[in-house]
Amino acid sequence: MNGTGTSKVVLVTGASSGLGRAIARRLVKAGHRVYGTSRRPEAQADEGFVLLRMDLLAEATVNAAVAQVLQIEGRIDVVVNNAGRGIQGALEDLTPEQAMAIYDLNLVGLHRVCRAVLPGMRERRRGLIINISSIASNFGLPYRGLYSVTKAGVDRYTEALRIELAPFQVRVVSMQPGEFATNVDSARIKPEKVSDAYRARYERAMELLGSSLHYSRDPNEFAEVVAKVIAKERPRPLYRVAKGVQRLSVLLKFLLPGRLFEGLLAKHYE
Repeated sequence: MNGTGTSKVVLVTGASSGLGRAIARRLVKAGHRVYGTSRRPEAQADEGFVLLRMDLLAEATVNAAVAQVLQIEGRIDVVVNNAGRGIQGALEDLTPEQAMAIYDLNLVGLHRVCRAVLPGMRERRRGLIINISSIASNFGLPYRGLYSVTKAGVDRYTEALRIELAPFQVRVVSMQPGEFATNVDSARIKPEKVSDAYRARYERAMELLGSSLHYSRDPNEFAEVVAKVIAKERPRPLYRVAKGVQRLSVLLKFLLPGRLFEGLLAKHYE
């Protein structure tokens, strides 16, 4: 999968802030040639990597950014599909338009990027695609249900793509981060109106989420794991990068009877 020596050409989507920025900076430090993407690259300071314009909702910008990297480098060795957005609210309170918007960004946007880079990877019979999912993909989290749905979709998409690309020696990996200190809270899609029927539990859920973000881990820790995955010749299909109760909850989900686990999850939000 290597390009020249151990240095690879890497494309990181959503690299203007948060996990994407930390990943891009760490990969530059590792000696890779890194291209990040942002909807507004002109607003970014020099981070040591090239920042290209890409809007995941606009296929033309996706294709143009990929073409620009290929024109400069001749190949793309690694893609880190990191760009995405959060959404919160009771499912009944979120409009179909909001549901479609988060689906288009978090899942279809990732698909647009994969379609743009895969012809070159297949032809070269090498490459690595890392899709950033979430620990939330393992659960139907109340008041974050649509986010869980899109990230579960990322995991299933990754699984199918990995099988389809196996004959071409292109690796596909899903990574599930827990809570990391980013600006994701301010960028979440929120309900236009919170129904009285859900208000108390919804506010409790957001309070719990806010407190968990307060104790979130440094994004550089996640970036370090990404760098290690890229360095592997045969990475695992799935990496969960979470600690404590977040990691334990995944284990409990698969060990406990469904009704018992859902009861515990519901009680957590009371």
